[in-house]
Amino acid sequence: MAGLVNPDPDFWYGRRVLVTGHSGFKGSWLGLWLARLGAVPLGLSLPTQDEAEGERLGFLGSIMPGVACDIRDGQAVQAALKQFAPEIVLHLAAQPLVRRSYRDPHLTFETNVMGTLNLLEAVRLQPSVRSMVIATTDKCYENREWPWAYRENDPLGGHDPYSASKACTEILAASWRNSFAASLDRPIAIATVRAGNVIGGGDWAQDRLVPDAVRAFAAGQPLALRNPQATRPWQHVLDALCGYLLLAERLHTGDGRLADAWNFGPDSGAERPVAAVLETLARLWGDGASWTSDGAFGPHEANRLALDSGKARQHLGWRPRLDFEAALTLTACWYQRHRLGTPAADLIAADIESYESGAFRS
Repeated sequence: MAGLVNPDPDFWYGRRVLVTGHSGFKGSWLGLWLARLGAVPLGLSLPTQDEAEGERLGFLGSIMPGVACDIRDGQAVQAALKQFAPEIVLHLAAQPLVRRSYRDPHLTFETNVMGTLNLLEAVRLQPSVRSMVIATTDKCYENREWPWAYRENDPLGGHDPYSASKACTEILAASWRNSFAASLDRPIAIATVRAGNVIGGGDWAQDRLVPDAVRAFAAGQPLALRNPQATRPWQHVLDALCGYLLLAERLHTGDGRLADAWNFGPDSGAERPVAAVLETLARLWGDGASWTSDGAFGPHEANRLALDSGKARQHLGWRPRLDFEAALTLTACWYQRHRLGTPAADLIAADIESYESGAFRS
């Protein structure tokens, strides 16, 4: 469809692509999309942690071999890259939860900062790699609770340990890009990507809004919310991943000017409070789904987040295709069909096909 830019199968066909965190929510969608594009992907993740990861690894197994590896183990990471010899590295592995970062800040910084350092060093030592995309977060900015969306050149910060760890990751990636990538005997283009609050089917993480709601609704229980007025840039996983893939293509084809930080968020002004997400999701779910506000005290989390993605629109031709209602509709449908027995891989593949065809154009 005119005006839509999809990942290019001609570019990806036969490309050796390493995806860290492939057993996670975004990583599993990315693995299936890469396979559909004809790439030769390899996944690198922790050993299976729970039933959801086991299901993902089950459907990825035939199309995306995986290596059980802790990115905190630098030698193991280097060995995996040496054996696979990827051309492109897409780094999604992380400790991704704000509240868990308060409970275990050491693990959070070890995984998100030192794990990224281990991977960057392995990439530096592996001559096959030409480009690398590192996923951080919209929370890496110094949050001023103001009404404007954050741009890539706004100051980094982080009140909570998770946000601070991702700001550190941004600084680390920039340092490696400036210190090493430009001085090697072959160019390595390193970019970071900052998405919003990503939703979609197959996310079963604890202490995350949509999967918590799905579990409560399926059990016939109301979901208790801490801060229903907190506003976030909600977006479907396919919009974020499309941006990552488009950027990786351009980096690999030699446009070194794009080795930088990139926002991939929903349209300006499309941010919504948590209450609006639950009201919409409960309506779509039906069966008396409901939620309550318990006002429980918890550790600090930002009240408002928003991203300005104008840079990606201008230079990559990327833009979000699923608005707030469409993203939640697709997500609710995914979970309900999965409950009725449709395999996760089939649901993801169908959504990717529809996305590429332009069916979700907003």
